[in-house]
Amino acid sequence: MTACSENICKEIRKQIFIVAQRGGLAHLASSFSCVEILYTLYMKDILKYDLANPEDLSRDRIILSKGHGGLALYSVMVRCGLLPAERLQGFLVEEIGLGGEPCRRDSEWIEASTGSLGHGLPMGVGMALAQKMDQNGAKTYVVMGDGECEEGTIWEAAMAAATFHLDNLVTIIDCNNLQKMVSVVETIGDNNWKQRFESFGWAVTEVDGHSVEELEVAFRTENTTNKPLLIIAHTIKGKGVSIMENNPIWHFKLPNKKERKVFQEELEVTNEELENYAKSVH
Repeated sequence: MTACSENICKEIRKQIFIVAQRGGLAHLASSFSCVEILYTLYMKDILKYDLANPEDLSRDRIILSKGHGGLALYSVMVRCGLLPAERLQGFLVEEIGLGGEPCRRDSEWIEASTGSLGHGLPMGVGMALAQKMDQNGAKTYVVMGDGECEEGTIWEAAMAAATFHLDNLVTIIDCNNLQKMVSVVETIGDNNWKQRFESFGWAVTEVDGHSVEELEVAFRTENTTNKPLLIIAHTIKGKGVSIMENNPIWHFKLPNKKERKVFQEELEVTNEELENYAKSVH
């Protein structure tokens, strides 16, 4: 990853942490896991949209099905000008800021309300099918978690996507191997997503989910298969903070005073930044 992309992704994680501290609740590890995925989609000219025309029906659509990573989505959207910074500053502040998970009422650029796992892909199938019927050349992107793939609705949608030959549907699994308090393998057993989705009629590729370069190549490579595309992005839950990486206890947890020092040191967050951010919201 280039130094520029690496620095921006670190700044995004830093912002997620500061906002979470102010809000008092957050899925930090899940948000940190998908930073590079969302950064690449929004900030490397993968998603096609007109900032001045959110009603454009030919725009690409994106659904963050793993809604508990909402802080990562919000932070990237702020950087793209799709969300006012003051909305993010008021995260979880009643009547001012954003909720814990993406909701359509929060922004015209949020395509779907998520958080109840397993619903993003079915909605994405509907959007991609409408785009195909309109013949507008647009794509739909769905970002979901590997633990989420245990939901039955995922597989109903996967069958439908293949049946309708939705080659304009790109689904990314944030494959960090953890869900809530345990590993995915402990819960569901062998999780060979490539084999499973291929058996459902999908084209599948695998990348390092923290490599912007690999993600870019996967997104830019033309899909000539007449099949929906799955990108398995291998990631680390809690990426960027040593005590949080691959540690299931951090699924829905903020650091205590001692742990916060590690976060601040590794993300280069000063006490002043935390204090000033808290004061900026009234």
